[in-house]
Amino acid sequence: MNPGLTKTYVASGAVTARALVKAGATDGTMAVATASTDAILGVAERLDVTDGERLDVIHTGIAEVSLGGTVTYGAWLTAGANGTAVAAAPAAGVNAQIVGRALSAGVSGDIIDVLIILGQIQG
Repeated sequence: MNPGLTKTYVASGAVTARALVKAGATDGTMAVATASTDAILGVAERLDVTDGERLDVIHTGIAEVSLGGTVTYGAWLTAGANGTAVAAAPAAGVNAQIVGRALSAGVSGDIIDVLIILGQIQG
């Protein structure tokens, strides 16, 4: 893990370690990203937090993420259930928000490094 820019926010709901996160309902908060349509803003650091607690979010660099499915080395990753990272595979003409590229292959439950490249891809 080689985090770049890390910033502290307030958790909007419980956030597990290594989860993908999105903007919360109010400024300065972050919530768990749970769908490929969520505007992913980064990766939660390596501590679980509860609603209202301080949360460190990695916005750039290389971060550890928890996988929610099988991914291949170099695959684009997006948000799955509970903030896990899954392979981004949008249908033709459909957009998917991405957190970055997998730096190794893995399966559901694994923790892998991801090169953070926030953006959007279209199928």
